[in-house]
Amino acid sequence: MQNAYSDALDTLLRDLCPPGRVRAIDGGAAAADLWEALRDSGFADCLLPEGAGGAALPLRDLAPVLHMLGWHALPLPLGQTIVARAVLHEAGAALPDIPLALASVEADAGAALVADGAHAHAYLLQSGDRCVLVPRAAADVEATGAHADGTVRLRGKAIAEGTGFPLPPGTLRRLGACVHAAQLAGAMERVLSLTLQYANDRRQFGRAIGKFQAIQQQISEMAEHVAAARMAAQLACHADGSLPDPIRVAVGKLRASEAVTPVAAIAHAVHGAIGITEEYDLQLYTRRLHAWRVADGAEPWWARWLGNAVCGRTDGGAVALAREWSGL
Repeated sequence: MQNAYSDALDTLLRDLCPPGRVRAIDGGAAAADLWEALRDSGFADCLLPEGAGGAALPLRDLAPVLHMLGWHALPLPLGQTIVARAVLHEAGAALPDIPLALASVEADAGAALVADGAHAHAYLLQSGDRCVLVPRAAADVEATGAHADGTVRLRGKAIAEGTGFPLPPGTLRRLGACVHAAQLAGAMERVLSLTLQYANDRRQFGRAIGKFQAIQQQISEMAEHVAAARMAAQLACHADGSLPDPIRVAVGKLRASEAVTPVAAIAHAVHGAIGITEEYDLQLYTRRLHAWRVADGAEPWWARWLGNAVCGRTDGGAVALAREWSGL
């Protein structure tokens, strides 16, 4: 996935957010200057209409930008901020120039896991058909306890009647799933690149380990999952406007999340012990893969949702859906 916007973001992040900077921010270093540079670049307004100072990108063209965020393992929730600002603008709400994260709290759940929420200054929270922007100081936030984890646990608070604004149920979850499906695809491509480079550089028994058939087979399997994840992310973000199709989101996030476990496992198997060290870059990406995999619903959640949605159709179920997508 690539377009002019993603190329520009790639150039920006290569200068501002190399792996060493990601590692430092994960360790607690300040990121205010990085956010200011991202804010001034205008990427946070990609989905806003031109009259509001945005680029008016459709979701399909935003996908390469989100993909690039995963490739660089950006520790700030820029992708979620892009979506949150579009939702707030549509609702006629004020647009704060701060990092925002998305949170969907189910009625029967006490808390939500918010990927990259550790660096958010406010949370756009949806519960049922109500949505409200909660400043970090007013939110009930706690760390997960995992080492250098950017995910936080946001305790659900009842949205008082009359506060916030109405939003169709599930909207933020679907938008967040699009963001994380694309970021998963980008991070997995970076993991594949690191693995290929290591396999070509690491020598054993007089030749590169990438020359051994067993290693080649593992990397081939990884490449299949990475390609599938990229296509899944494109499917999830396949929309002319800023709102995705629910079925496409479910399929895309489900398949992208399914690819995480084999991709991360093979990458670490090929790298061996060095892959889990803090000094080596691989862990920056595989830690995020596992965090984004469960963000806005892991495989079981979306599989259940998708099954209910397809089986509930009265026009032929999955067969009719396949014909619709293929234009038959």
